[in-house]
Amino acid sequence: MTGDVFEAQPEKDESSDIMIAYDLECVNGHRFEGWFDNARGFEKQQKKGLVTCPSCGTNQVARLMSTFGIAKSRAGEDRSEVPEINPLEILSRYVEKNFENVGADFSKEALKMHYGVTEHRNIRGVSTSREEETLREEGVPFFKFPVPAPDPGPEDES
Repeated sequence: MTGDVFEAQPEKDESSDIMIAYDLECVNGHRFEGWFDNARGFEKQQKKGLVTCPSCGTNQVARLMSTFGIAKSRAGEDRSEVPEINPLEILSRYVEKNFENVGADFSKEALKMHYGVTEHRNIRGVSTSREEETLREEGVPFFKFPVPAPDPGPEDES
């Protein structure tokens, strides 16, 4: 399943003030996330075969470009210039990028996957309350969350 979260055991480096989140991918195409104290910690764990895919267990894992890192603040440090992170916006962007938009066919596609008619994949879309009730009755797992309104962008001044 794409997007699984994986937490590697960090090697302690008491001088480190930064926690690095790496996007990782195994040779089988499974993508997941790993958290490390620093780049050296990731490299050491990878060389020892300790970084493994949570989906298939292989230790043949490559690092992808990470979207962000989280810094620990030092005592008395002014963090007022750090941009505010909106988790819902980050989640929405991730879903938009990694899930197929099936629109109003969401419940039909989810049921097809549930019963093995089509191959499992990440999908997103919309459904009515009745369709959601049917999905629950059939035992189809789904996750529902609000989507922020798109940014309207600059208006044309023609």
